[in-house]
Amino acid sequence: MSRRHCVPWLLTWVVLIWQAGCCLQDSIGAVGSFSHVRPFSNKSNFDQGYCERKRKTNSFCVWSLSSESLIATLPVDTIPENSIREVRDCIFSIAYPTPFRSRVLLVAVSKDVLEGILDLDVSVKETDDFLQLVSGGKVVLGSIPLAHRYGGHQFGSWAGQLGDGRAHLIGVYTNRYGERWELQLKGSGKTPYSSLVVSNDDVWRDQFYNGSVKKERGAIVLRVAKSWFRIGSLEILAHSGELDLQRTLLDFVIQEHFPSVNMNDSNRYLDFFSRVVLETANLMALWMSVGFAHGVCNTDNFSLLSITIDYGPFGFMESYDPNFVPNTSDDERRYKIGNQANVGMFNLNKLLQALKPVLDRRQKQLAFQILEGYSEHYYTRFTELFRAKLGLLGESEDDNYLIAFLLKLMEDTKADFTMAFRQLSEITQDQLKELRIPQEFWALQDLAKHKFFSDWVTIYLLRLGRNMGDSDSTRRKRMTAINPRYVLRNWMAESAVRKAKMNDFSEVHLLQEVLQHPFQRQAAAEKAGYSLRPPSWAKDLKVSCSS
Repeated sequence: MSRRHCVPWLLTWVVLIWQAGCCLQDSIGAVGSFSHVRPFSNKSNFDQGYCERKRKTNSFCVWSLSSESLIATLPVDTIPENSIREVRDCIFSIAYPTPFRSRVLLVAVSKDVLEGILDLDVSVKETDDFLQLVSGGKVVLGSIPLAHRYGGHQFGSWAGQLGDGRAHLIGVYTNRYGERWELQLKGSGKTPYSSLVVSNDDVWRDQFYNGSVKKERGAIVLRVAKSWFRIGSLEILAHSGELDLQRTLLDFVIQEHFPSVNMNDSNRYLDFFSRVVLETANLMALWMSVGFAHGVCNTDNFSLLSITIDYGPFGFMESYDPNFVPNTSDDERRYKIGNQANVGMFNLNKLLQALKPVLDRRQKQLAFQILEGYSEHYYTRFTELFRAKLGLLGESEDDNYLIAFLLKLMEDTKADFTMAFRQLSEITQDQLKELRIPQEFWALQDLAKHKFFSDWVTIYLLRLGRNMGDSDSTRRKRMTAINPRYVLRNWMAESAVRKAKMNDFSEVHLLQEVLQHPFQRQAAAEKAGYSLRPPSWAKDLKVSCSS
């Protein structure tokens, strides 16, 4: 999806690497025995005048990546060994990726990310340097791969030290727009925080998080985000009493990512918390607006920048069901889609607990009041988004009732969430008024089976009639720009994975292309049945998507 679209996550993956064979190279030690991509510039991006001079390139010789902005301020683990252990008094450990011994295959690349974010021409994917970089075989000269130390509350309980167990931050890139992006490899080998078991042959994976571990082929994804710091980044420091380090990290995060917060203000941590509360409420509402369930909303998976990171097992709700749970190991349904807003509140409360040691008494009281405002922020944004999904202009005191009425009809009829809203975007008001629903609008046909559907239509059409200066065609154009026609449904991902296991990545590429433009009707997507009812074999399919 384009960065211009209002999507529920801002995490973007650059490239997916698939192991061609089944052997993993033994873990490489710390600095010294690891190879680097040939001549990268080691000058700072500011020295190069990035705003004026940077252009897309297919040569790594003029492309720079660095860890300097992180490790110049944030301390690194003094113990060099890559051994699983308790780590203290640092934010990062130096840890190099473990490259595959056998041949690797480049599965997919995001052209938007390469060209729009990383200033690389898409043709760079054909080079061996690129393949080595994204598969963990080489690192950029001048950059030091890092594993981040953090803790977190998992399923409501403090889990202690967690950290990047199979991920490596390979550097920071500042592009021609002055945007700072952190590049991270996922699935790239063990770190001092590892909990993933590997052998020299295959990767062991608990696909459904239910204790059923099996061998699978290894894969690595290179993903980018503005930051990978999360609530757990601060929690681990508060729990270990490392308050000076906590202040250092807080100041770094604020200075890098919260420019509206005055660094010289004694209330800067309070202002920071206020913005995180507001943006987290916004993110939770965005998730709900597209039926996205994160799956594992632990505090170690909640970004301080309120972007979607480390989701999985995630899922997009098909039939509307507030109890939808994409994670089969979540027996208590803690992270069901209807509880995500409450979980956001829980996680923000844990963030407040972590911040308390650096707040004075007055600031603590104000912070608690800020947290109490979370629910109002969430419901306000939720209403705004769903009002827009229904094509409503302005505000009416009855809008909440209209939205709740529709969702209740959808719940009772098990209507498809995504397609019901999309088809409301495509059907005309005359067709709705006469209850003439074409066969292609199958989700609306399901909804129309409810005995109160006609009552809802009457109220809805009356509300649309109060849209000043609006026309039906304008309304439909507006709604199709906000209600996606395509989302990554579990059966689509499963079908693509089955083919990929046989080195057929055609459906991966198709999904990638379709989901870059989810609001536009696409011939290839229609031919693949992406806007139709799920196939019969998908009914009992367990959710297995993850980040």
